[in-house]
Amino acid sequence: MNEITKDILRRIAVFKEKYMSSAYSIREDGDCVGRQANENVTIENTEGKPGIVVHVKAGSKGETVYIPTCVTKSMDDLVYNDFYIGEGAECTIVAGCGVHTDSHEAVRHNGVHRFFLGKDSKVKYLEKHVGTGEGEGIRSIDPVTEVYIGEGAFLEMDTSQIGGVDRADRKTTGTIEARGKLLVRERLLTEGEQTADTYFDVELKGEDSSADIISRSVARGKSRQTYTSTITGSARCSGHSECDSIIDGEAIVDAAPRLNAHHSDAALIHEAAIGKIAGEQILKLRSLGLTEQEAENMIIEGFLS
Repeated sequence: MNEITKDILRRIAVFKEKYMSSAYSIREDGDCVGRQANENVTIENTEGKPGIVVHVKAGSKGETVYIPTCVTKSMDDLVYNDFYIGEGAECTIVAGCGVHTDSHEAVRHNGVHRFFLGKDSKVKYLEKHVGTGEGEGIRSIDPVTEVYIGEGAFLEMDTSQIGGVDRADRKTTGTIEARGKLLVRERLLTEGEQTADTYFDVELKGEDSSADIISRSVARGKSRQTYTSTITGSARCSGHSECDSIIDGEAIVDAAPRLNAHHSDAALIHEAAIGKIAGEQILKLRSLGLTEQEAENMIIEGFLS
């Protein structure tokens, strides 16, 4: 691994030597630069296209699988990763991507991740995206996530993109079976003329399935964000979608939550709030000795935490 990759890994996946005791697959500039499996986790190449297939053994507990990707030169990187979680298994998957350029040339990563959760399994998915480098080239990250949550299974997704990414097109779709649960926490920050488009489309297919999707974002400068979510209730279920955004400067945020109730016992709700930082919050922090910029930064950091 080159030094840029090592620095990015520390930012997106808390890279330490203790990786060596876990299952992992590290991707740098389109190639695998490190891989390790164990008795509960197998990692193989995706047949016929770039990427990996991860199997987590049924009934296994406490496994952590690291699958970070770093792109440190101009290229359009595309990878397909599939995750099969066995019945009753419990694990954490640490993903994330960093794109870097020090030139005028563009760099892009597009990761297509599919999750297949077996009955009563539990997965925590951590994904952090960053852009680095001093170049003027466009840094793009366009993640596609497809989730299939089996009976009684639970998927928690904690995703963040906090600065440095110029273009992002984020798409998540899912189907949830009986008693399955999906919990999403998304955090976004755009600055300058950056853009970020977020799209969720989830079907609550089984009895007593549920989804809770919460997005918090800050748009600064002349950046633009869109948030589109669709929750479809096809059985007795509960669904919640929430988008909270702070606007600063000349930024633009468009939010369009949508609910489809296709069953009489589908309980669905959505919330959306867009506004600027309250003046009294800034005044209170300035009275404690902070500058206006320091006060704004502290409020934003707390909002996105």
